[in-house]
Amino acid sequence: MYSHIMVGANDIEASKKFYDAVLGTLGVPPGNADDKGRVFYMTKTGIFSITKPINGEPACGANGGTVGFAVDSPEQANAWHAAGVANGGTTCEDPPGVREGGMGALYLAYLRDPAGNKICALHRMG
Repeated sequence: MYSHIMVGANDIEASKKFYDAVLGTLGVPPGNADDKGRVFYMTKTGIFSITKPINGEPACGANGGTVGFAVDSPEQANAWHAAGVANGGTTCEDPPGVREGGMGALYLAYLRDPAGNKICALHRMG
């Protein structure tokens, strides 16, 4: 369904450091910048990217928006979360852990990136 996701960043270097760390825990190589200063993380299942907003306004987190990243295990979600906190992110929502709901048991870990975008690591418990 998705080809790519792009989020805004006010400080590209701080956001690149953050995403290199959290996406690195998922086996994604460091991002590559293009000639416009946007940074792209390419995988066989899609592209994640960061950019300064093209309208010149400050980047801000989407109220109610979350970008979710699939992880293979609760341990990988914890490593993802720890890498984010260690590289300029802030924890949000409840601490990483299992949540029960209409979609079954999910292991979730939430962060806000340096620009305030809310992201999540999600593992479906089996």
